[in-house]
Amino acid sequence: MDSQVRDVSTDLEKLELPQEKSGDQTPNTYLISSEKAQDRPASTGPDPDDFPDGGFHAWLCIAGGFCTVFSSFGWVNCIGVFQDYYQTHQLAAYTPSDVAWIPGTESFVLFFLGVVTGKLSDNYGPRWPLLFGSLLHVYGLMMISLSKEYYQIFLSQSIASAIGTSFLFYPTVAAAGTWFKKHRALAFGIMVTGSSVGGVVLPILVQQLLPMVGFGWTMRITGFFILGLLIFGNIAVKSRLPPVKKPWSLKEYFLPFAEVPFLLLAIGSFFVYLGAFLPFNFIIVEAKAVGFPTNFSNYLIPIINAASIFGRIFPAHLGDVYGVFNVCIIFTLFSGLFSLAIWLPAASTAPLIVFTILYGFASGLIVAIIPALVASISDIRKLGFRVGTLYAFSSFGTLFGSPIAGAIVGAQNGSYTGLKIFCGLALITGGLFIMASRIKLVGPGLLVKK
Repeated sequence: MDSQVRDVSTDLEKLELPQEKSGDQTPNTYLISSEKAQDRPASTGPDPDDFPDGGFHAWLCIAGGFCTVFSSFGWVNCIGVFQDYYQTHQLAAYTPSDVAWIPGTESFVLFFLGVVTGKLSDNYGPRWPLLFGSLLHVYGLMMISLSKEYYQIFLSQSIASAIGTSFLFYPTVAAAGTWFKKHRALAFGIMVTGSSVGGVVLPILVQQLLPMVGFGWTMRITGFFILGLLIFGNIAVKSRLPPVKKPWSLKEYFLPFAEVPFLLLAIGSFFVYLGAFLPFNFIIVEAKAVGFPTNFSNYLIPIINAASIFGRIFPAHLGDVYGVFNVCIIFTLFSGLFSLAIWLPAASTAPLIVFTILYGFASGLIVAIIPALVASISDIRKLGFRVGTLYAFSSFGTLFGSPIAGAIVGAQNGSYTGLKIFCGLALITGGLFIMASRIKLVGPGLLVKK
């Protein structure tokens, strides 16, 4: 009996509750103790705040994440190829705005479902979401190969494949975030470089295969190629921390927005994604429309993505040194200025190439560093959920950005001037809101690291 009393007393001390005599412990006190014990991480488990910032398993996770991001975000990054191909082949009878709903919805689904996939990853770990996403993404690609009508392409590419990419992206981000803190922006930058490499390799692969084997087999070959990468990704991506199951609640999805810095960051991300994908989506179509050679135009998307490889690694390291918010604000504003100062007046191949390189470099950082922004103001154990919540909010920018831009082109009788202005202003507005979030966190001091 005495040993039982001592055990109960010891448990109370560990839970840091006001101690009472052992004989006076009531059922209500025991219930409170149990609830707090559930909220605390097990003392024998890994410390959530003890980040290894390196090591074999940490970098293996980044390598696997590179493959899953290549297969998901990298696939979405080559949407401009399909905007151009569909407008001249299967969907030639539809307007550019109608066709733009396919890549626009694809990007939207990738981002919006983060509220679900991020929560699933936090609750169950990355393994099952990644497996489900891999199977659904590859299935969607195979179904695209059989699609002839608008609704078939939409369901295969914008729904099935896009849901799969969402289940691949967010669990990867959440798992990678558990391994790094000091070098988190650099690690995220290296991992998300997979989207840039995918945006270089996949458009070239598709464009080279189309005249050789046709649309159907092009999609099947691409699907098998992505399947091979995802097998390694499923093996390599692991979280350092065990999952913590928490009940689903609609209220919790709105709680992050009660934090003013998070709200301002979310609004900024919305405007960023309203404009950020427009060059990826329309630059090939625009270049061909104004008379640039087809062979030159087809390589503009790979050029943008190749430049973004460097933008996602080197500036991301600057984020670790000088602050992720500071670096993100600068590059977001530069992206908007490049659209207005270079893309808008571009009338020959030289300025267009300069724009694709500079925009790819600057915009590459934006995609890579936003998860690090969220991580810097979040509990790492809730990173998947909070990143997903932010992306779900900003996903409406990707949903409406391309159709709005397509409607602007139609209203201007094929001119892309209004689209370029819309792109630049959206990016600058997003940068200003992210700046407001930083000011709310640390004040207006320019030399403060954040």
